[in-house]
Amino acid sequence: MLGSYIPLLILFGVSIVNALGMGIASHILNPRRPNPQKDMPYESGMIPIGDTRARFSVKFYLVAISFIVFDLETIFLIPWAVEMRELGWGAFLAVSMFVFVLAVGLVYEWKKGGLEWD
Repeated sequence: MLGSYIPLLILFGVSIVNALGMGIASHILNPRRPNPQKDMPYESGMIPIGDTRARFSVKFYLVAISFIVFDLETIFLIPWAVEMRELGWGAFLAVSMFVFVLAVGLVYEWKKGGLEWD
């Protein structure tokens, strides 16, 4: 039983050695010539204005979390829709409860103003 895991462990070991080797080689072979232009933070090709540790609005995070939740919803619903006939009514009721809970969450977020872009 343990013998079937040996190729996987060898691949894992080779991957770790490869990653460490490339990191060490790039550190040794890379010439280090610092200057103020190189040490400046990169802001998508634009000159940085203000503090780089600026705070984001909480609404940004709420919209991001909402996107993740509804993205995961589609990941669960598409395979269910493909196999809907074979799964039967039990799975239909489970998915219906799942969609209902997400709909209640969406209505709650909508009423609280979480989808406003003010």
